[in-house]
Parts: sequence; structure tokens; C-alpha cells
Amino acid sequence: MASEQPSISSDNPVCPGCQAEGSVLLPCGHHLCQSCLQLCQHELGQDQRGCTECYGRELLDCVLKGLFDSLFQDQPRRIGCGLELGFGGSVEGTDRAEEDRTCARHGDRLTLFCTEDEELICTQCQEEHKDHECVDTEEAAKDCKTELSSALSSLSEKLETLNTAKQNCQDTAGHIRRQAQHAGSLIKDDFEKLHKFLRDEETSILNTLKEEEELKTRKMKEKLDRLTDEITSLMEIISSTEQVMNSEDFVFLKNYKKTSERMECTVKDPEDTPGALIDMAKHLGCLKFRVWEKMQTLVMYTPVTLDPNTADACLSLSDDLASIHYTEEEEQHLPNNPERFRGYEGVLAAEGFSSGRHSWDVEVGDSSEWALGVAKDSIERKEWFPASAERGMWTMSLSNGQYRASDGAGTPLSLKRKPQKVCVQLDWDAGRVMFSDAGDNTLLYKFKDKFMEKLFPYFSNTCKRHPLCIAAEKVSVYTE
Repeated sequence: MASEQPSISSDNPVCPGCQAEGSVLLPCGHHLCQSCLQLCQHELGQDQRGCTECYGRELLDCVLKGLFDSLFQDQPRRIGCGLELGFGGSVEGTDRAEEDRTCARHGDRLTLFCTEDEELICTQCQEEHKDHECVDTEEAAKDCKTELSSALSSLSEKLETLNTAKQNCQDTAGHIRRQAQHAGSLIKDDFEKLHKFLRDEETSILNTLKEEEELKTRKMKEKLDRLTDEITSLMEIISSTEQVMNSEDFVFLKNYKKTSERMECTVKDPEDTPGALIDMAKHLGCLKFRVWEKMQTLVMYTPVTLDPNTADACLSLSDDLASIHYTEEEEQHLPNNPERFRGYEGVLAAEGFSSGRHSWDVEVGDSSEWALGVAKDSIERKEWFPASAERGMWTMSLSNGQYRASDGAGTPLSLKRKPQKVCVQLDWDAGRVMFSDAGDNTLLYKFKDKFMEKLFPYFSNTCKRHPLCIAAEKVSVYTE
């Protein structure tokens, strides 16, 4: 056809290839001189229409399209993305986008949104949705975005909660490692004082500690992994939802139902992990006594072992878990695990009692602020409250120079002398807790109650100068 033949340009522009004048206008709209045109046809073929500039652009489009197809393989693509990037299927993409905005059944444009079915409809479809609320797309998009914004806020709060829980898990995992290292060091120190043939016992105990460390570290890692997965999932939902909300109204409404369904995912609040820490009492409590059962030498034995996992952060326990020192809270960095007291300067023993008779002596010495007794396992540990039997604490205390019993009224006790060692006796079956001066067996106070759950020995000391010490006993190992 005549329109497909080159024509001499009227303004005689310069050829972009060789910079010669007298170029001709090609059907594609570009200019080339006769020599460059012949060279183009020779290189590209006589059937190739257009010029090197057109061919280069098509080649670039082809390369870019192949590159983007490989980068976004198996990923959702928005209609018209090829148009925005300037390559491939521009007319086809436009037609497809126009078809998506048209009702497949009636051929009218989709201008309404059914809020009950959450789908786009045309005016003719409205008859089928006459009992439903149908609004124009602009108003529907505004309402749906408002709804998703509220849901996003809730998910963001959930994400913050999970991040906090993850940080707590990381802190707890670090504390577990420190506990294991500390316990291992103490175990080694004790075994170094024993004879050579006891090395096998040392190895056995260290292996038990290592197994527990690995078990509890693995459980904590599993929880960390779950939290990380949940956080990643929520972040993906939030990111994809925000991306959809930032799209134009039509695309937003088209994807709204699917996006709304993703937002309905339920993520449970992270739960506390009781018993997550290393059971220090199991490895360190009465360690020499347990070894002594095999050696039958003199070893000091304490009937009660303190549980450091329950100790308030202001309390420091000795390595043998038998004495309590008051310290400043900022000197210690302890995880706020469920078993630990907070705001109540107390610590429980590792072993509780739900039957039988039990007793232990505590050297109070010159401590000016202390409390001793028993507490039920379910006692509140995160808030301070006046100690009382009604709240599950049966204690005797010294504060501001006055001895008192936690009988509810806080009646002062009149003692003949200041006890240096207090004996605590528990008769669970009879419902009695008795306090006496271990020096002369003088009864100081007695509780009579009915116990319904396990009771744990309780200790508190807020005197900075003097510790409380559980008195050691001499025992003999024998069999009948």
C-alpha cells in the first residue's frame, strides 16, 4: 500500500543514524536516510516493517516482559500492570479491564455494591438484590475501608502483644541459659570437695541438668518459633490489607471479600509458660545430702529448699538455696514468670505439703523485718496485700519492732524475749500452723484452720543488713 512506503520529509530532518540530511519519513513515524534504511532492511530482513528504533524498543519490551514474568511467577498480578510498565498487550489489557468493570450477565457497568453479599452489581442486578442494601461504589469503598481500618487497628495491637511476648520469651531463654551455667558451676564446686570416686555422680547430675536445659530451651524455642510465625502471618495480612486499601475503589472492592476473610483469622493471646525455667531446686537442693546418702559422711541437711523461680526480684538467695538476702531490685534482671512474686518481698520453698506433719527452723537473728509461715499454692503473687489467713497466708512477722500474726486483725504479739531462731510446724491434716522459739520451745502463736490445697513454706526478709537462714540439721543415713 502507498501509505506503507517511505516518503520524503518536507522539513528535511537529520537522520538519527548517520546524522546525514535528506532522511525519509517511515510509516512508523521515525526518520532514516536511504542508506540507513537499506542497511536496516538488510540486517532485519525485507519483511521487517519499521526501523531499528522500533525493533530496539520491541526487543527491550520483550526482554522486560520476560524478566518480570520470571520475577513474579506464580504471584497474583493486577490487571493493567503491563500497561503501567509500558510493555506487552496494551490493547488486550485495556479490553480485559473494561470487561471486568462490566456485568457479565447484563453488559452494564458495575456501579453498585451489595453490602450483604459483598459483591459488585449493575443496576439491572439490583432487582435480584431488592431486599439487600445496595450503595454506590464510592460510598461502599469508604465504608469498607473504615471497617478494615478498625480491624487493622485490632491486628496491630495483637502484633504488639505478640512482639512483647516474643521479647519475654527471648529474655526467659537467656535466663534459662544463665541459670544452667550458674547451677553447673555450683555443682562442680561441690563435687570438687568430694573424693575422686564421686566424679561419676557429678557427671550424672550434670547430665540431668543438661537434659532439662535442652528440653526447656527447646520448648522455649518452639514457642518463639510459633510466635515468630504468628507475627509473620499477621504482618503479611496487615501488609496485604494495606496494599488492597491503597488501591483504587474498584480493585479494592473486587478483592474486599477475600481480604475481609483473611482478616477473620484468629490468633490466640500468648499464654504464660509455667515451669519454663530450670528446676534449680531439683539440681541444687540438698545436693550434698543426696551425695552423702552414698558416702555416709557428715553432711549438713536443710529440711526446706528455697525455690529461686518464686523469689521477688529484691531477694537474693544463697547458692545452696538456704538463706535470703534483701537487695535492690535494679541489681537483678529476672524474668517475670508466673511463679515469681512481684511487689511482695517473698519466696516459697520448692516443695509443698498436702498431708502429714512438717517442721523447719529459721535463723532470724538480728533481722529487723521478716515474715515466716506457709502459703497456699494459688496465692496472688503479682500484687501486694495484707497477709491474712483469709487470703491464704498463715504467717508470723516482725515489722517496726512489733511481732504480729496474720490473723486478719494484725493483733500485736507479746513475747517474753526476742527469738533468734523460730521453729515453724505444719500439721496439714489437723489444720494447724504453730510458731515457737526454737531456743526454749516457747509457743509464740498457733493457727487453727481447715486446709483445702497444697501449702508451701513462705519466707520474707526486707532487712538489708541481716539475712534469714534455714537452719541446717545433722542427720544419719541408715536402713532397717
